[in-house]
Amino acid sequence: MRVSLRAALRRICLCVMILLICTAGIAEDPVADPAAWPPLNEEGFLSEGEFVYADEEAGLWRYCSPTLWVEIHRRDQTKPVERWYEAEIRLAEGADGFAMKAWSETKRWTSLNYPYKIARKYQSVFAINGDFAHLRINQRQRPGILLRDGKVVSTRTKAKKNSGFPNLDTLAILPDGDLQVFWSNEKKPEEYEAMGALDVLSFGPWLIRDGEVNEAAIKKLGREKAQRTAVGMVERGHYFCLVTEGRTKESKGTDLAFVTEKMQALGCVNAINLDGGQSGAMIFMGRQINLVRNQKGYRASARKAAEILAIGTSALCAPPDDPF
Repeated sequence: MRVSLRAALRRICLCVMILLICTAGIAEDPVADPAAWPPLNEEGFLSEGEFVYADEEAGLWRYCSPTLWVEIHRRDQTKPVERWYEAEIRLAEGADGFAMKAWSETKRWTSLNYPYKIARKYQSVFAINGDFAHLRINQRQRPGILLRDGKVVSTRTKAKKNSGFPNLDTLAILPDGDLQVFWSNEKKPEEYEAMGALDVLSFGPWLIRDGEVNEAAIKKLGREKAQRTAVGMVERGHYFCLVTEGRTKESKGTDLAFVTEKMQALGCVNAINLDGGQSGAMIFMGRQINLVRNQKGYRASARKAAEILAIGTSALCAPPDDPF
C-alpha cells in the first residue's frame, strides 16, 4: 500500500506540474498542444519569465526561458519492445552550458547521492548521469583523462582503440558551448587545458565525430542489451541527450548501435556514450523521468553518484524535501 500511494502521489505531482511565470500568469489548462504554449521570440526562447510543462502520461516535458529551451519526448517501439527518452536542448548565445555538478565540492569523489537530489541542490533544469568517474578513482582503476572546472583531476587512461569497456574515450565541454569527442589518449591533459575545456569526461566509446560513426568501436563494444545514456551536439547551442530503459516490461534495453542510430537521425555531428545501467538517469526539474527498478521490482532512483551533467537553473525546480 505504501508503494502504491507513493507512486500515485508522484504521478499526480508530475501530471499537474504546469507552471507559467510570465505576463500571462499561471496556466490552468494542462494542454499538451504546443499551440497552447506561450509564443517564443525570433531566437526561439521566451522574451521573459519561465514556462514548465510536465505530462508523464503523455511522455512530454518542456521548459522555456529567455536563455534555455528543453523538450523531452518518451519514445516507444514494439518490435523489439524498447522505450527511450529524447531530450532536445537549445541554449542562447552566451548562456551557461553543460557542466558537471558534484554533490560535495569538498569530498567530490567520496560523497554520493541520488542524481535527482544533486539536481535539486543546484536547481538544475535538466540533467543526466555522467561518467561515474568516482568509482574508478576510488577503486584505483584507470579513471581516464579527467578535468573538472578547468583543472586536471586524472591523467591515467587507456590506449587508443582499446577493447575494454568503458574504453575511456573523452567528451570535452568548452566555454563556447562546443562539445568535442576524442579517443582515450588522443590528447594530453595539458592540451585540454590549452583548449580551455571546462570539464572533460571519460567513458565512451564516442559514437559520432564530425558526422562519422565509430563503426569499429560500436561493433566491438556495448553489444549487449542494457540501459544507455548518450549526449550529442548538432551545433553549438543545440544538443540532444538520450536515455534508454532496460530490464522492464516496457523495454529490454538497447545496444550502442541503437543509440548511435538515434543520435545520428537527430542530427548530432558529435556524440558519446556515457555510463548506463542502473546509473542511467534523466532528470527534469529535479525529478527523474526514466524508469529504473530496484531488486524488488519497484520504481527507484538511479544509483547514487558523485556528479551529474546538468544545464540551466530555475527556482521552479522541485525542492529538496519533495518525494522522489
